[in-house]
Amino acid sequence: MTDPTLALTQQLIALDSTTPADAGCQDLLIRRLEAVGFVVERMRHGEVDNFWARRGTQGPLLCFAGHTDVVPTGPHEQWHSQPFVPEVRDGLLYGRGAADMKASLAAFVTAIEDFVAAHPDHAGSIALLITSDEEGPAVDGTVRVVETLAARGETIDYCIVGEPTSSQRFGDTIKNGRRGSLSGALTVYGVQGHIAYPHLAKNPVHLAAPALAELAATVWDEGNAYFPPTTWQVSNIHAGTGATNVIPGELTAQFNFRFGTASDADTLKSRVIAILDRHGLDYNIRWTLSGRPFLTEPGTLSQALQGAIRAETDVEAELSTTGGTSDGRFIASICPQVVEFGPINATIHKLNECVAVADVPRLSGVYRRTLENLLAPQN
Repeated sequence: MTDPTLALTQQLIALDSTTPADAGCQDLLIRRLEAVGFVVERMRHGEVDNFWARRGTQGPLLCFAGHTDVVPTGPHEQWHSQPFVPEVRDGLLYGRGAADMKASLAAFVTAIEDFVAAHPDHAGSIALLITSDEEGPAVDGTVRVVETLAARGETIDYCIVGEPTSSQRFGDTIKNGRRGSLSGALTVYGVQGHIAYPHLAKNPVHLAAPALAELAATVWDEGNAYFPPTTWQVSNIHAGTGATNVIPGELTAQFNFRFGTASDADTLKSRVIAILDRHGLDYNIRWTLSGRPFLTEPGTLSQALQGAIRAETDVEAELSTTGGTSDGRFIASICPQVVEFGPINATIHKLNECVAVADVPRLSGVYRRTLENLLAPQN
């Protein structure tokens, strides 16, 4: 017989939920959750479907968080099988979202079903926070649900985000924090003119170059025990009219900080401004803070999850804060312990995304054991 977690994963993959579409994924999950006693609140914002589901009214509250949306497939002809037709080949399940993160969603549900069947009167409460806006702008998704919960005074004790965190082998990595992301759109103003008469113009490329070089060479911090040093990178730069005989009137550059808890956004902004001012530039910056860093120090949740991984896989999971941002950055505002755990991430966002078939039921087993570690009645 087909493993129930694998079967549900395949059902989810078959739904084309390219962000921000949900395509019926949440309906499928909600039907299963309501059948085991969850009260479900749908929270649609704009084009984004979200839901908050809870079983129980007492603490502690363990929440599973994730997203039903997936990134675009890229050229279908470059896939070995159709991206929304789940296919098992050589021990791997292929399809867009297989690893990021429909296997985790399926594992949430089957783990909860198994746990509730074994412990119908479990301690505390279980919740799910699911969105279809994680792979997109992330403005009408998890952040909106968190705002609603915060306005009602609701908090979460423990949260597991089902991001694909495993690196070399299933179970080897838990994310216990993520760096923040601060972007800037810089415009440096000059004076446009004929390239043969530079004394009648001001070239913003020449003016900005020393400042950009200093920004690139600046050591922003040394990092700390949990995060590497802050990085600053230019992602795009442009100047000119397209003609070879015109000095441009302005230069635009886009840059990004990835920073841990050794720095904060306001300090980084101030240091950038000080460097630009020191170089005497006429400029403007538009800032975008898409996420502050969050960190969960080793404690009850990480230990419960590490113990579950060890029991299920005999692997010792390491804590890590590497990688990009996740919706954990929003949940951390109402939850003191947020971690991420999911399958191997080697193929996420790539052509021919896949997950190992054997890892799918094991993922459900890890989530179920974590529920038992935290919420099973004490004998």
